[in-house]
Amino acid sequence: YLDHYGVYLRAHTVTVLFILTCALVYVTLLEETPQDTAYNTKRGIVASILVFLCFGVTQAKDGPFTRPHPAYWRFWLCVTVVYELFLIFILFQTVHDGRQFMKYIDPKLGVPLPERDYGGNCLMYDPGNTTDPFHNIWDKMDGFVPAHFLGWYIKTLMIRDWWMCMIISVMFEFLEYSLEHQLPNFSECWWDHWIMDVLLCNGLGIYCGMKTLAWLSMKPYQWQGLWNIPTYKGKIKRIAFQFTPYSWVKFEWKPASTVQRWLAVLGIIFMFLLAELNTFYLKFVLWMPPEHYLVLLRLVFFVNVGGVAMREIYDFMDDPKFHKKLGQQAWLVAAITVTEFLIVVKYDPNTIMLPIPFSVMQCWFLGIVLIATWTVWRFFIRSAPALFMHLLHITHAVV
Repeated sequence: YLDHYGVYLRAHTVTVLFILTCALVYVTLLEETPQDTAYNTKRGIVASILVFLCFGVTQAKDGPFTRPHPAYWRFWLCVTVVYELFLIFILFQTVHDGRQFMKYIDPKLGVPLPERDYGGNCLMYDPGNTTDPFHNIWDKMDGFVPAHFLGWYIKTLMIRDWWMCMIISVMFEFLEYSLEHQLPNFSECWWDHWIMDVLLCNGLGIYCGMKTLAWLSMKPYQWQGLWNIPTYKGKIKRIAFQFTPYSWVKFEWKPASTVQRWLAVLGIIFMFLLAELNTFYLKFVLWMPPEHYLVLLRLVFFVNVGGVAMREIYDFMDDPKFHKKLGQQAWLVAAITVTEFLIVVKYDPNTIMLPIPFSVMQCWFLGIVLIATWTVWRFFIRSAPALFMHLLHITHAVV
């Protein structure tokens, strides 16, 4: 079939169906079913998910991305559905049952874990430690440092706007300040917040991301079939470029152009920050250690679905006449973010309802008032004379 770029692709629907049928026939006729209810339940759930993924990879609707292959993005779309259904299941359990259910995924889970405190001694240079006066800095240099850099590099490729990335980066540090009374690992030293996170890890990740975006925007997108390239060097280069976009779309968010786009950008920033907070709160309420592979898998999941969701949101905002509804991946990511937050609220309402310090409340109230005031001035007061003159011209034209 032809994709929306006019590239011929084979779906392999019959091949996948044949292989799936052979596997089911083998399990049914040639394999003896174990007399272990728990094992059979796990295996049945995994098999059901695999069958759904096989169906989705071959039959689901294509999204905006086609490289390295449309089936890759259809796979992640189906994984998104499975993850949302899993979250809904967890949401409908009691707190005890939900936490103990995690033992079926990993027997080591289901037990409360202490949070690590990143605060404490905040001296960058500790003269009292003659062996290593910079030990506080080295203690913070854990695996989360490259994770911060890589995470913001990828987020920049998703958002494709320097200002939005910096706003989200800085806003999240303010959120950590505001919520450190709820989660101990939000309590970090000032230099950990602003020097290591915002300037070094996040800032360097955003800078490298913007450089990559500049390269992608200038790169020529003229594709040639692999077997039409005469040299081996050219073939290797063509295979490597298969993992780059088929074409490039520059995001121009223009938040100050209309009140609708302004509110939409605010909504995107809010959902981004909520998804970031969910990372910490989910592992807190479900008793998962930060280094657990499920935490890493969730981040890998958002890396693969976040870019598609942002592209669908941008298309929906930029050309609503052509894109009449929000894209499927964007819809699911928004639903997942809300569902994760609802799990956090249900599983530990006491932590969520811990009173925010009055000084922090004052700062957030002031920020909200400033945003609301600027919104009214920019889109209603400042635009009122131009709108009045436009209506006056229309009236004269009618008369």
